[in-house]
Amino acid sequence: MERVCFQLQVRPERIPEYRQRHAAIWPDMARALKDTGWNNYSLFLRPDGLLIGYVECEDFAASQAAMADTEVNARWQQEMGPFFVALEGRPDEGFLRLDEVFHLEDQL
Repeated sequence: MERVCFQLQVRPERIPEYRQRHAAIWPDMARALKDTGWNNYSLFLRPDGLLIGYVECEDFAASQAAMADTEVNARWQQEMGPFFVALEGRPDEGFLRLDEVFHLEDQL
């Protein structure tokens, strides 16, 4: 299982609406994420808008590509794009992926 962590920056003035939109995402978006292999997917938001995402996939590149091919993802990315600072392109393509430097299970 591939573990992926990424970051984006939510515009401070959009944080309340960003939280609201993610309190209950579109059911077809949730299904598409699950169907394309996005498992144990979480988003964490700091008060200043720093957003950290975490997801587990068998093959992240394949899951990301499969998600990009869905109609619901195109609509979601179009709506979410304006929430982010200094983003070139769609949010699902413009995040900064973080390097994993420690995983407890690997050292036990």
